[in-house]
Amino acid sequence: MAGIKQISVFLENKKGRLSQVTACLKDAGMDLRALSIADTADFGILRFVVNDPDGAYLLLQDQGFTVSVTEVIAVEIADHPGALAEVLAILDDADVNVEYLYAFGMSGGPGRVLNALRLDNGEKGVAALKEKGIRLFDNDAVMKL
Repeated sequence: MAGIKQISVFLENKKGRLSQVTACLKDAGMDLRALSIADTADFGILRFVVNDPDGAYLLLQDQGFTVSVTEVIAVEIADHPGALAEVLAILDDADVNVEYLYAFGMSGGPGRVLNALRLDNGEKGVAALKEKGIRLFDNDAVMKL
């Protein structure tokens, strides 16, 4: 699958926990490219893409955080009404479920949005998107943004 590495960190929903993670990354010179937080009353899951995913995993694990690496796909979507719906329809037609998604900040001019998607069948989803001409980014391309 043409994916990118995403780091997930389980965090207690307590003051300062998110700050501790971002401070660790900052002190190590790691640059966040995208992030998402899903939370409940007691805990949250921080998901992010960083310029050194393997290093971030080891660093946070060494600092005592519960951390994992997951592969997601990075999809370029036109920045106009309905563009995301069009991409999701391709996945729906291919019988691929989107478990979650979140957007990246992008440089390089208007008209483009990059989204990270976790799919229930990544290989099938990637094939369907490529067949329809949807541009996917790998780790190296994401780091150049």
